[in-house]
Amino acid sequence: MIKNTIYLLLITTLLSACSTTKYLPPGEKLYTGHKVKVDGKDISNKEEKKLSEDLKGLLRPKPNSSILGLRVKLWVYYKTYTTKTKGFKHWLNTKFGEPPVLVSSVDLQKNSDILQNRLQNKGYFQALVSGDTVGKERTAKAEYMAVPGPGYKIRNINFPTGNESLDTAIAGTSDETLLKNGENYDLDVIKAERLRIDARLKEKGFYYFAPEDIIMRVDSTVAGHQVDMFVAVKPETAERDRKIYTINDIYVYPSYSLRDTSLHLDKAVPYRWYNVVEKRKKKTIRPMAFKNTVLLRPGEVYNRTEHNNSLNRFINLGPYKFVKNRFDPVAGDSAKLDVFYFLTPHKRKSIQVEVLGRTNSANFTGTQLNINWRNRNAFKGAELLTLTAFGSTDVQISGQNGGFNVYQLGGQMRLTWPRFIAPFNIKSDNAYIPHTHLTLGYTLINRTKLYTLNSFNGSFGYEWKQNIRKNHELNLINITYVNPVNVTQLYQDSIKKNGNPALQHVIDRQFTFGPSYSYTYTNTNESYRTNTMYYNARIGLSGNLFGLLSGADTLAGKVRTIFGTPFNQYVKLENDFRFYHKVGLNSSIATRLMVGVGIPYGNSTLMPYSQQFFIGGSNSLRGFRARSIGPGTFYAGNTTATDGFLPDQAGDIRIEANLEYRPKLFSIIYGAVFVDAGNIWLMRDPLRNGRAFGKTFLKEIAADAGVGIRADVTVLVVRADIAFPIRKPWLPDGQRWVLDKIDFGSSAWRRENLVFNIAIGYPF
Repeated sequence: MIKNTIYLLLITTLLSACSTTKYLPPGEKLYTGHKVKVDGKDISNKEEKKLSEDLKGLLRPKPNSSILGLRVKLWVYYKTYTTKTKGFKHWLNTKFGEPPVLVSSVDLQKNSDILQNRLQNKGYFQALVSGDTVGKERTAKAEYMAVPGPGYKIRNINFPTGNESLDTAIAGTSDETLLKNGENYDLDVIKAERLRIDARLKEKGFYYFAPEDIIMRVDSTVAGHQVDMFVAVKPETAERDRKIYTINDIYVYPSYSLRDTSLHLDKAVPYRWYNVVEKRKKKTIRPMAFKNTVLLRPGEVYNRTEHNNSLNRFINLGPYKFVKNRFDPVAGDSAKLDVFYFLTPHKRKSIQVEVLGRTNSANFTGTQLNINWRNRNAFKGAELLTLTAFGSTDVQISGQNGGFNVYQLGGQMRLTWPRFIAPFNIKSDNAYIPHTHLTLGYTLINRTKLYTLNSFNGSFGYEWKQNIRKNHELNLINITYVNPVNVTQLYQDSIKKNGNPALQHVIDRQFTFGPSYSYTYTNTNESYRTNTMYYNARIGLSGNLFGLLSGADTLAGKVRTIFGTPFNQYVKLENDFRFYHKVGLNSSIATRLMVGVGIPYGNSTLMPYSQQFFIGGSNSLRGFRARSIGPGTFYAGNTTATDGFLPDQAGDIRIEANLEYRPKLFSIIYGAVFVDAGNIWLMRDPLRNGRAFGKTFLKEIAADAGVGIRADVTVLVVRADIAFPIRKPWLPDGQRWVLDKIDFGSSAWRRENLVFNIAIGYPF
C-alpha cells in the first residue's frame, strides 16, 4: 500500500511538472528551443555539422532548462510564485525556480544577423541567414536556415618587406604565424595573430607597440574563392610605437605609501645594477634582498617576460602587500626607459591565534589551538620567521572508540629565505622565487592508555617552481629523534597479541636522518580544461651512506648507533597520480592511483612506524575503519569493537586506487558515488601469517563502495560519506567478494559493515 502511494505521488508530481504551459499569459507561447539548419552545398558534411553547433551557441535567449523533457525549475517557479520580496517561498522561487522564456522575447532578425556575421567572420563572405518560428498550441521553437556559400581560403600571407626595425621585427616572427596557406579565412585567428605578433615584439624592446598598430589587409578578388593576406603596420602608428627601447636606470622604493608624491632620486643608494630609494635614514631592508627580483638590467633591450617575472617575484617576495610598477621614457629623444618599483610593505610583525576543527585519515576528530608569531622581514633580507606553539586533542569517533585519544603539545620554528642559500651560485630567472627552509620542532605525543613520546625534528632544504605546473622540493637533511616517556602494560600486551614488530618500533628510541626529494606536476588549476591531472613522486632516504660506511647489519647482529641511539636505514618511494574529467558544466569524474614501497635494510629490519603506509579511513578506503586493513590477508579484529585497543595496521608496500563520480545537485551541493580498492603489505613476514607481499597480491585487494554529499564553497569543502565493504581480503580465498551478503534491511549487517565519515576537503 505504501509503495503504491509513493508511486502515485511521483506520477502526480511528474504530470504537474509537464503542465507548466497552463500558467502562460493569454496569447503567449512557451519558447522550447531552436534549430539551425546549414545548407552546405559548397562544404563538407563535417564542416556543416561543425558550423551548426557553433551557430547554435550564439542564439539567445536560451529555453527553460529541462530534465528528461520535464521543466522542473519552471514548475517550481509557478508553484512558489509570490509577490513578497522575502520569506521561504520567495527564497524557493528565486533559488530553485526559473521564469518562463516566451516566444515573444525571441528576436529572429537580430539572431539571424548575428549568425550571418559569424559565418562571414569564418570566411563565408556570401553567407545568408533567415529565421522563422514553428509552433504548436502553447509552445513554439525557432528555426534558422543558414546558407554559407563557399568558404574563402588563404592563398598567400605577406609580411612587411621594409627596412625599418619594426618591419624587420614583424617579418622575423613569420615562421610562427597562426595564418596557414590553404586554411579558411577566420577573423578569430587574425585577432590571435595580432596578439601573437605584439607579444613577440614586446620581447624585442617595442615597449609602446600595441596590437592595434597592425592592420591585416585582405584581397578577396583572387579567383577560386581564395584570399591573399597582407600584414602591415598602420601608417598612423606613432613614432614611439616604432622604437626599440633599452633599460636606463632602475629604482626600487621599499617603503612606498600612497602619500608619497616625490621620487626622491637624490636619496637613491646604488647597489649593483639597481638603486634603492628610502626617505628615512633607518633602512627597512638591505638592498641585496632585491637581487633575485630585479631581472631587468640597464643597457639591455626591454623584454616583456623579464618585466612580468620581476613583478611576480616582487609580489611573492613576502614583505610587500602591494607592488606598483612604472616605466618612464628618459627626457630627450633617446629610446630609453627608467624603471620604478613602488613597494608598499605589510606590517612587519604579526600574531595570529587559530582555533581549528579537523579530521584526519585515522578518523580522529578534534580541535587544535595554534598561536603563530610572524616576522616578514626578520633580518632585513625579506626572511620570514614563524614561531608556532600548538596544542591539540583528537577523539576517534568512527569505528573503535575505547578512549584511546591523542593529545599533542609542541612548538616549531621555521625560517624561510626567498633565495637559494648555498655555497655556490644557482641561477633562477623565471617568475617564481626559490625558497630555502630551516625547520626545528618538538612535539609531546600522549596517546591515552597506551604511550607518551617525545619527538624532535628538524629539516633544511629548498623549494622551487620550474614553471606554473612543476614544483620541486629537496630537503638536504630531515632529522627525527623519538624518545618514549611512558608505555602502558596494555600497549605491551597488544604488541604480543598482535604479533606485529612495527608496534614495538613505535616506542623504541630511534633516530632517522637523511635527504628527501619531491616532484609535483599539476594542471588542475587550469579550469578551462576538460581533462586535468596531478602527479607527485617522492623519495625519502635515511642512514644510507652512514649505514654502509659503518657496516650496519641488524640481521647479523651488527646494530649501529648515533649518540647511543639506533638509527633507521631505508629507502622509501611514493607515487600519487590523479586524473580528473569534466562531465558537462558542473560534474566530474575523479580517479586516483597510489603506489608506494619502503625498503628497510642494513640497520633496520622494518620501516619506522611514522614512515610506514596505512590504508582505510575517510581519505582512503572509506568502507573500512581507518588503518584497519591488512597487511595482506591479516585481520586485526572486529572493526566495530569498542571494548579494547585495536592497533593501527601498517605496511611497507601500498597499492590503492579510487574512482569517484561527482555530480552537481544544486547550488553548492554536490553528490558522490565511489569505489575504492587497495591494501598494504610487509616486505618480509617472519610469522608467515599472510602479511608479506607476494605473487598473489591481487587476490588480497580490499574493496568498498559508497555514496556521499559535499558542500563546496570553494574555500571550504565539508563532506559526508557512507560506504560498505564489497571485498574482504581476510576471508578464505573464493569467499572474499561479499556482494551477495549486502543486506541494508539487516541491523546486524549495517552495524558490522556501514562506515560513516565526516571530513573536511575532498578525499583526493
